Amino acid sequence: MEPSLARYIWTHTKKQQLWILVIVLLSMIPYFMSFDLPKLIVNGPIQGRGFEQPGATQPFMRLHYNLPFIGEVQFFPGFQLDRTTTLLALSLVFLLLVIINGLFKFYINTYKGRLGERMLRRIRFELVDRVLRFPPRYFKRVKSAEVATMVKDEVEPLGGFIGDAFLQPVLLGGQAVTAMLFIVVQNFWLGMIAAVIVLIQIVLIPRMRRRLIVLGRKRQLTARALSGRVGEIVDGIGAVHVHDTSNYERADIAARLGLIFKIRFDLYQWKFMVKFLNNFLAQITPFLFYMVGGYLVIQGRLDVGQLVAVIGAYKDLPGPMKELIDWDQDRQDVQVKYQQVVEQFTVEGLIAPRIGALTIDDPGPMTNPLSAIGLSMADDGGAMLLDRISLQVKPGETVALVSTSTGGAEALAEAFARLNWPESGKVASGADDLLELPEAVTGRRMSYASSDVFLFQASLRDNLLYGLKHAPLTSVTYDGAAADQHRWNIHEARRSGNPDLDIHSDWIDYASVGATGPHDLFEAVRQVLDAVLLSRDILDLGLRSSADLTRHTELAGRIVELRAALRTRLEHEGLSGLVVPFEPGAYNKEATIGQNLLFGAAAGPELADRALAANPYFASVLRQAGLDRTLYEMGLEIAEQAIELFADLPPDHQFFQQLAFMSAEEIPAYETLLQRLKNRPYETVSENDRAMIVTLSFAYIEPRHRFGLLGDELMNKIVAARNRFYEGLPPELQNAVERYDPAKYIAAATVMDNVLFGRLGSNHPDAPDRIRSIVYDILDELGLYAELLDVGLDFNVGAGGRRLTAGQRQKLDVARALLKRPDFLILNRPLSALDQRVQEKVLRNVLEEARRDGRSPAIVWVVTNPAMAMMFDRVVVFDSGRLVEDGTHETLLAGSGMFKELLS
Repeated sequence: MEPSLARYIWTHTKKQQLWILVIVLLSMIPYFMSFDLPKLIVNGPIQGRGFEQPGATQPFMRLHYNLPFIGEVQFFPGFQLDRTTTLLALSLVFLLLVIINGLFKFYINTYKGRLGERMLRRIRFELVDRVLRFPPRYFKRVKSAEVATMVKDEVEPLGGFIGDAFLQPVLLGGQAVTAMLFIVVQNFWLGMIAAVIVLIQIVLIPRMRRRLIVLGRKRQLTARALSGRVGEIVDGIGAVHVHDTSNYERADIAARLGLIFKIRFDLYQWKFMVKFLNNFLAQITPFLFYMVGGYLVIQGRLDVGQLVAVIGAYKDLPGPMKELIDWDQDRQDVQVKYQQVVEQFTVEGLIAPRIGALTIDDPGPMTNPLSAIGLSMADDGGAMLLDRISLQVKPGETVALVSTSTGGAEALAEAFARLNWPESGKVASGADDLLELPEAVTGRRMSYASSDVFLFQASLRDNLLYGLKHAPLTSVTYDGAAADQHRWNIHEARRSGNPDLDIHSDWIDYASVGATGPHDLFEAVRQVLDAVLLSRDILDLGLRSSADLTRHTELAGRIVELRAALRTRLEHEGLSGLVVPFEPGAYNKEATIGQNLLFGAAAGPELADRALAANPYFASVLRQAGLDRTLYEMGLEIAEQAIELFADLPPDHQFFQQLAFMSAEEIPAYETLLQRLKNRPYETVSENDRAMIVTLSFAYIEPRHRFGLLGDELMNKIVAARNRFYEGLPPELQNAVERYDPAKYIAAATVMDNVLFGRLGSNHPDAPDRIRSIVYDILDELGLYAELLDVGLDFNVGAGGRRLTAGQRQKLDVARALLKRPDFLILNRPLSALDQRVQEKVLRNVLEEARRDGRSPAIVWVVTNPAMAMMFDRVVVFDSGRLVEDGTHETLLAGSGMFKELLS
C-alpha cells in the first residue's frame, strides 16, 4: 500500500482537487469585496462623505481603471444615487455578497464531503480486498475484531480529512491572507500587530499539539486492543463460564479501561490548555486594535470606517487561522493512523489479484491428478506436520486418509484445500502449482468440508448455497426510480474504485448442481440434504418457525386442509386425544390460562409473554370480567404451593421441567414477594406486584400442574373475558395479536401451532414425536413436504451458526461441499460431532450421491475411524508426519503394518 497518505490522495483525486482549488481561488474575489464594503457604507452614506451638499449624488457601480500609458478609462459611468438610495444599494450588495460567499461555501463543502466519502469507500474496500488476499497463516495470529475495528473505525477520520487535504490549506490560507492583506492596506501598523500574533500562533500552537498526536496514537492502540479483547471474550464465552474466569475478565477489562481513561484524561488536559492559549492570543488582538486603532483615529491618522473594516476583517481571521492549525494537527494525526493501518495490512505473501479475479464462464472440469510433491507442512511453532511426502490422487478415485494422533492426514487435506501453504514442496494439479490456479477453478471444481465449521449469520439456505455464488450470472432489471438509483450506485462505485457488481443479481450457479434455474434447484438441494441426514432437522426447524406468507402462500392457503387431514388421521389411528383443538367458544384445558384469555398469537411485544399481565387494557378487561382478584388469588396459591413443594429441590431437578410458570432461580424472589404481600389487602398491592403474581396464574394448566384451582365456572368466565377483550380492542393493539381462527393461517404462530390448532395432551409423553411423524407423512401426502423444507431453510443460523448443534453445522458443511458437484471433494474429519453409526451412514450416502447421474469425482476423506476406510478404493496411512502405508483396504489388512494396528 502507498505509505504516504498525501500521495495516495493525490494519485486518486488530482483532477477533483485541481477543480475545487480553482473554485476556492474564485471564491476569494467576493470574499475580499465583502471586507471592503463595510468601509464604503460607513464612510459614504452613513457619515455623509461625498453627500455634504443637499441633493448631492454619487455614482454607483461605476467601472473605470487607470491603464499604463493610456490613463483613466471609463467602461461604465454607473448610476447616480442620492445618500439614502446609495445606503440601500450598498446594503443590498453586501447581502448579495453574503449569499454568494455562502453558495461558494455550500458548493465547496458538499464537493469535498463527497470526495472524502468516495475515498473512504475506496480505502475500506481496498483493506477488505487485502483481507481476502491475506495468506492463511496470517489469520492464525490476528484477531478478527481488531481487523474489523481498523476497517470500520480507524479509517473513519481519513474520510473527513481527504476532502480537506489540499483544499483546506488553500481555502483557509487564502481567507487568512486576504483578511491580513486587507488589514495592511487599511493601516500598516495594525497589520503588523495582527501579523505578529498570527506568527506566534502558527509557530507555538502546532509545537504544543505534537503531544496530542502522541497521546492520540496511544489511545488508538489501546482502544484497538480493547476491541480485540472483547471479541475474544465473546468468542470464548463458553470457556469463561466453564472455568469461572468471568471476574478475571472483568479485572482485565477494568485495567484496560483504566489505561484508556488515563490517556484520554491527559489528552483532554493538554487539549484544553492548548485551546486556552490559542483563544487568548486570538482575543488579545482586538484589544490592541481598539487601543492602538482608537488612538490613531483620535490622532486623525485613521478614519472610523477603516477601523470598523479592520475589526470586521480580523473577526474573520482567527477562524481560518484556528482551522488551519487544526488542519495541520489533523494532517499529522491521520497520517499516523494511515501508517498504522498500512503496517497492519502490509503482509508478505499476499495472494495475487489474478487468483481471485472475477470469471463468469465455467472453467471446465479438473481432469489432471491432484499431487503432493515433496510436500512439507509446519505449524506456527515450527513443528513439522508433514515431512517430504509425495502422493497422487487420480480423478474418480476415492481415498481414505488414516492418521495416528501425531499423523498428518489433516494437514494434507488442508494443503489440498489451500487452507495451509507448504513449507517446502508443492501441491499440483497436473503440471500446475495448485497455489497458482485461479480460485475460479479451485473454488468451483474442488470442495472442502471439515469438523471446524464456520457459518455466516444468515439463513440455512444462504449458507447452503454459499458455495454456488461465484459471479453475477443473471442481471436484475430495474424500472423507474429504482433504475435511476441503480445507475447512480454504479457511477459512484466506479468513481470510488469499487467493483460495479450488483449484489442483487442472481449469483447462484444453477448449472453446476444440474439445475436450470430457481424452479428446479430444490430437487438437487433435497437430494443432498437427504444424503447427509439433514432434511429431518430442517423440517423440525420449519415446524418451529413462522412462515413468510409472501413466499409460502401455498402452505398458508392449504392450512385448513392440513388441519382436517391431521384430525382424520388421528381419529383413524385412535389418537384423537393426542391433540385438544382450539374452539372459539370453549376453554382448552391443555392450554394455559393466558393462552385461553388471549386466544391468539402475540404479533408484537405489547401482549407477548409477561407483558400481557402488565398491559393496561388487558388488566381493565380482567377487572370488568371480575377476574382480576380471582387470578391474583390463584397466583398467590400457585406461588405458595410451588415454593412449598420445590423450594428444597436442587435447581437441576427434573420436576422443574414440568414447572412452566416458575424457574428454580425465581423461587427466592417469589418467597420474598409472598412475605411482603402476606395479609395485605388486594387494593394496596402495587400494579407491578399484581402483574408478577397474576403472571403465575397465566401459565397454569390444570391437567399438568394439578393444584385443583380451575373449575368449570372459572373457565366460562375466562371465555367470556376473551370475547370482551376482542370486542373493545383499541386501535393501537389491533396489530399486536392475531386471533385464532379455524379457517385462517395465523402468521404470528409457528407452522406446527398452525397445523395442530390446539395443544398436545399432557397424558401422552411421546406425543411430540408421534405428532411430528404424522405431520411429516401428511405433508408428503399433500405435496407440501418441499414447502415445509423451504420454511426450514429460512431459519437464521445465528452468529457463527450457533443456533444449530455441532452435528447440524457439520452436516450442513458437507451438504454445501457436496452440492457443488466438484471434481475433487476433500473432507477433513467432517462429521466428528456425530456418533459412529451416523457417520458411517452419511459416508455411504455421500459416496452414493457423489456418483449420481454418472459423475465420478475424486473423494479424499480423512476418516475418524480406520474401520470406515473399507468403503474406499484406496487407503493412505500417516504417522508422525510421514506416509507409512498406501494401498487398498484388503492389501493393508492382510499386512502387518500400522493400519492393522489402528484397527485392532
